[in-house]
Amino acid sequence: MSTFKDFKLKPYILEALADIRFNQPTPVQEKLIPLIAAGRSVVGQSQTGSGKTHAFLIPIFNQLQAKNFAVQAVITAPSRELAEQIYQAAEQIASFSPEPLHIQQYVGGTDKQRQIDKLHHHQPQIVIGTPGRILDLINSQALKSFTATTFVVDEADMTLDMGFLNEVDKIAATFPAQLQMMVFSATIPQKLEPFLRKYMNAPVIEEIPTETVISPTISNWLVSTQGKDKNQLIYQLVKDSNPYLALIFANTKQRVNEIADYLTQQGLKVAKISGGLSPRDRKKTMRQIQNLDFQYVVATDLAARGIDIAGISHVINTELPADQEFFIHRVGRTGRNGLSGIAITLYEPGQEKEITELEKLGITFEPKQLKHGELVDGYDRNRRAKREKTKKALEPKMVGLVKKQKKQHKPGYKKRIRTAIQTDERQKRRIKQREDMRQQRKKNRDDNAHK
Repeated sequence: MSTFKDFKLKPYILEALADIRFNQPTPVQEKLIPLIAAGRSVVGQSQTGSGKTHAFLIPIFNQLQAKNFAVQAVITAPSRELAEQIYQAAEQIASFSPEPLHIQQYVGGTDKQRQIDKLHHHQPQIVIGTPGRILDLINSQALKSFTATTFVVDEADMTLDMGFLNEVDKIAATFPAQLQMMVFSATIPQKLEPFLRKYMNAPVIEEIPTETVISPTISNWLVSTQGKDKNQLIYQLVKDSNPYLALIFANTKQRVNEIADYLTQQGLKVAKISGGLSPRDRKKTMRQIQNLDFQYVVATDLAARGIDIAGISHVINTELPADQEFFIHRVGRTGRNGLSGIAITLYEPGQEKEITELEKLGITFEPKQLKHGELVDGYDRNRRAKREKTKKALEPKMVGLVKKQKKQHKPGYKKRIRTAIQTDERQKRRIKQREDMRQQRKKNRDDNAHK
């Protein structure tokens, strides 16, 4: 496997990667960074958590001209939270640059007039934001996007799902003909293909397979809702699981409200994240969740996608999502940084086919059932079909392997989660301190220049 040094990166980029303990490139980074560095337009199809953010940020910074005070790269993301994640990653790299680099984030729910006023004085070198706000600033003739030579569309499938492809199309139309374009997406829906053909001439298309779609540190438990009151079942599951932090998914905003209201009535402290929240309420709720004011968070897929909440020990799917990709995104919120996680999925008897389709992705479910208020091993829903195949007794070695796989949270897991979060927070504080120092040095240089 190659190392980041093999990509002939600027020294400060290598320092930035070492600071966040990025030692080896992921498969998507190993394949795409050389292509992007060579100026090729690419379509990268890869799952969440594959490292695609740095796959495009690293070559963008490596070719960035610090002395050129014009827009050089524009990056769109379909949600504020995704844009914030990309912005934080970009700021972390920029904080190691020996020369000041100007990066700006533009998302809805922020002061547009203030952004316009600032743009009249100077342009950012890298623009990161949501399609609607970026297009607003372009239409206001404040953001001079026509100087950019690089355009990144992150989470293109989600951009399409949320109805932002028209805005992205209009942004793309403002760029020069010689444009390097990068599109990243977990899937390539058919409706996205006309857009790709319109702006991308013979792009390199790379589909990066993942060894496992679900982290091996996650236990996937499957619980049937047959004959049970669903809200009562959800309450028993979240109460008895004693999570550090539980993320509870529902398919609709209405169902989120129903579940959150029911759990609150039972005396639990519950936060909810759905499309109905104003930007201010959303930011306040996220701050409260990060401060652990809530132990339970109920959310829809689109509202929660892109939100990075540290320390999620349990994910509960109160219903199967219509899209398998959403299931992957949901479950992938737990079991991070080598910590164990539990994902509990509720299903109805008529949803056998959907469960089977998920199993084809390599997901292994452990059947569970509530018995006397306790979640215990349940019956395999396919036990009748498998009965003939399992008549032969297992060898002692196989019995041991099966028992080993039936893992649960070990004692002290909450302490390990807290330690992991504290380590992450210390790292973020160090990055913030460096950024403050960089900003202060820049301010001092500007003050001296005006004397």
